[in-house]
Amino acid sequence: MSLFIEVKDLTIAYDGVKVLKNINLNINEGEVLGILGRSGAGKTILMHALRGAEEYENISGSIIYHLARCEKCGHIDPPSKVGETCRHCKEDSMKAFDADFVALSLHDHERRSVSKRIAIMLQRTFALYGDDQVVVNVMNSLTEIGYSGNDAMSRAMELLEDVRLSHRMMHVARDLSGGEKQRVVLARQLVRNPMLLLADEPTGTLDPRTADVVHDVIERAVKAYNMTMVITSHWSEVIEELADKAIILEDGAVVKEGDPHEVAAEFMKMVSHIEKNENVALGEPIIDVKNLVKKYISVTRGVVHAVNDISFDVKEGEIFGIAGTSGAGKTTTSEILMGIVQPTKGDIHVRVGDEWVDMTTPGPDNRGRATKYMGILHQEYGLYTHRSIIDNLTESIGIDLPYELAVRKAVKTLVATGFSEEKAKGILPKMADDISEGERHRVALAQILMKEPTIIVMDEPTGTMDPITKIEVTRSILKARDEMGDTFVIVSHDMDFLQEACDRVALMRDAKIVAVGEPNDVLSQLTEEERLLVAQEA
Repeated sequence: MSLFIEVKDLTIAYDGVKVLKNINLNINEGEVLGILGRSGAGKTILMHALRGAEEYENISGSIIYHLARCEKCGHIDPPSKVGETCRHCKEDSMKAFDADFVALSLHDHERRSVSKRIAIMLQRTFALYGDDQVVVNVMNSLTEIGYSGNDAMSRAMELLEDVRLSHRMMHVARDLSGGEKQRVVLARQLVRNPMLLLADEPTGTLDPRTADVVHDVIERAVKAYNMTMVITSHWSEVIEELADKAIILEDGAVVKEGDPHEVAAEFMKMVSHIEKNENVALGEPIIDVKNLVKKYISVTRGVVHAVNDISFDVKEGEIFGIAGTSGAGKTTTSEILMGIVQPTKGDIHVRVGDEWVDMTTPGPDNRGRATKYMGILHQEYGLYTHRSIIDNLTESIGIDLPYELAVRKAVKTLVATGFSEEKAKGILPKMADDISEGERHRVALAQILMKEPTIIVMDEPTGTMDPITKIEVTRSILKARDEMGDTFVIVSHDMDFLQEACDRVALMRDAKIVAVGEPNDVLSQLTEEERLLVAQEA
């Protein structure tokens, strides 16, 4: 195989903090390189550097593309085409040509001609025309590259067949699922007949079944289009299945390179162990729920019990889980806890200092007195994507502090969610879209902690996260509890997550609590039907 990409001593820094440290890599033509690493390890920065679509102020080393180029028309191909007749103009032979993305400026013609042949898939940025049909999205890509053939519609259909999406060609893009949108993105990228595909966590927010479909489509496309690929993933099995070789990035440095199976095994050893402090001293009850009932009237079903006579307490400093399948009543219970939903009957009290507040009575001197010390983190949390992390942690959420004090408090809070102090300082000037999914979740938790709550309710915090991000979220919750002493109530159908994170768990079934206690004991009482439902929901 011909050497295609040569990375030598690549170092990139932001505000004096090195995010990539002396990276050395050789990627051969037609090879699939897998990159494993925790959130914030530097995977996305490396992918963007390889893409060459942005400039870095503090960058050193080199990213050399070894290529074939037609001197007559300027067409670029992989190095194996050296000596062949140019397939574009068919008038000249391809000559060996090197392009260094570090030495060449962003606006250099040679750099741009190479980057045009590089495709990229990102985790969340689908870059589609949301109001247009799927086939129109692909035809727009053909127009963007100057394709003027009369067969544009036919070509678009062929590309959609390549990504197994011809059955959605007339759908409006915004109405597609996440996995389907990723396949449209891939079809749009295949328009340019790329020689390199950079797939940065392309399935990071998808459920496992959908992720498998997308991975299969990517693998088929790489083979059909003879592409080289670099793929990052939190799913170690994806790297084992797709990659020819793999690396682990840790804190911006390559710490291991080699066979994908060996590298994946080493990575799982690094990330799978969760340190849970078994000696946490829990306080007296801070939440007390007695005989709580919430009834709704349904036109078709009559009286429906969302919550049916439940009682439990939560101790100060405890991580308390509420488990159950969809419809069991857990979300309604959490909404009553937060004062969002008024119960039909029953008592719920929250302790503020040494005084108990009645959460069933509205008003600033009653429920309002407690809710200002309570925070909620929804599954679909939202950061302000066009504002920096420091703004997300201060002005955007109504915290007005002198800048120096705001930075100090933000760094301390980010450290409490699992960032190192250096990493916390390094991400403050970044935009929310410039950090990884796991980091965004920790920043969202830090947003809540910045307001100094004593009780935090988390609604399905792991959602469809991949296993490694779930581990990072678990660690951030445990770290925040140890650092801040806050009380957490976590609503989830993710039983593995609850088992790792919680001190106690309440299992809800048919609007009732059927068991409360140690996570292992309680979750062992799930029925086979519930386990199947939980697996489907996950």
